[in-house]
Amino acid sequence: MNLSGKKIVLGISGGIAAYKCAELVRRLKEQQCEVKVVMTDSAKQFITPLTMQAVSGEPVSDSLLDPQAEAAMGHIEFAKWADLILIAPATCNTIAKMAVGIADDLLTTLVLATPAKVAIAPAMNQQMYAHPATQNNLATLSSYGISVWGPGSGEQACGDIGKGRMLEPLELLEHCLTALNPAPKILEGRTVTITAGPTREALDPVRYITNHSSGKMGYALAHAAHSLGATVNLISGPVNIPVPQGIHITSVSSAVDMHEAALHLATQSDVFIGCAAVADYRAADIADQKIKKQGDEMTLTLVKNPDIIASVAALKQQRPYTVGFAAETQDVKQYALGKLKNKHLNMICANDVSQEGLGFNSDNNALTLFWENEQCSLPASSKQELALTVIKAIASKLS
Repeated sequence: MNLSGKKIVLGISGGIAAYKCAELVRRLKEQQCEVKVVMTDSAKQFITPLTMQAVSGEPVSDSLLDPQAEAAMGHIEFAKWADLILIAPATCNTIAKMAVGIADDLLTTLVLATPAKVAIAPAMNQQMYAHPATQNNLATLSSYGISVWGPGSGEQACGDIGKGRMLEPLELLEHCLTALNPAPKILEGRTVTITAGPTREALDPVRYITNHSSGKMGYALAHAAHSLGATVNLISGPVNIPVPQGIHITSVSSAVDMHEAALHLATQSDVFIGCAAVADYRAADIADQKIKKQGDEMTLTLVKNPDIIASVAALKQQRPYTVGFAAETQDVKQYALGKLKNKHLNMICANDVSQEGLGFNSDNNALTLFWENEQCSLPASSKQELALTVIKAIASKLS
């Protein structure tokens, strides 16, 4: 892979990680691509336009209303010029503006005006990154098709330790290489159905039983399958994630609802991936009115829910290649192989959700893929990266 002849706009917003951008431009130029730099006013407080002009060999753009720029190319033509717009560092302020479509400077205007690929490399304090508003904004950008590269973890300029560091220049270079040399559409003409998120099992009109699943892994799988050319059906439990563009969504609540939707869509699919965290049991009887507090104890009678992935794997006609997930807290390999065999799956993806920072409600995960006579370990990385690897592994097994 190389970047020869590619055109990249590097957008720099106002974070301390802006100092890395000179090295990033140098690495990009080594790949024989053209790089133009756009800076926000805040970015110029951290690194000078003169520095970026020297390393890029191009004038730096920093004003939406620059008469010289408008006379030459104009911001719309500038947006059309790029094959990729990479915003690095992407501060929480810039991310928030992008999420709601604010275009009050040259950089945010280019994002709205460009037909090119757009990627961001978040960089901020770990607490700012973890804030629900930032997480929602990142999820919104992902749903728009904007790639989120990073952030990394480690010591921060403020002295905190955690997630929020901008990826290093060489890491961003690798992402650019991958983005501008896309994988072939190896799933073109295939249909993939994926379940995601938790289920909710009602107890009464206001209470329910559920679990900690965020749905992030299932949504990442859906995005990855779509990026490789598949028609994707996503059966989703209740989550707070925008639906990726181009994905067919079926929203459900209970395990019974998800079971019905899964059996309907599975027979129309080449691949079925059961990534949802489905409740094993539901209430035997759902109260018509809110259950009132009575005494110090309450006994619930639960009945077993249908096993969705086993039901799909048991189909006699039009059975898809069936992939399960096993989220375990101990003896991961043993339980995963047991499910693979007992449920007659083609493949299972196992993860240890007891590991801090991985699995439920995290942006990262680590998986081990198991087949009948084969296994493959995937180290901790973002769920987006893992999802693409998993989907490619599944595609390699299809006849």
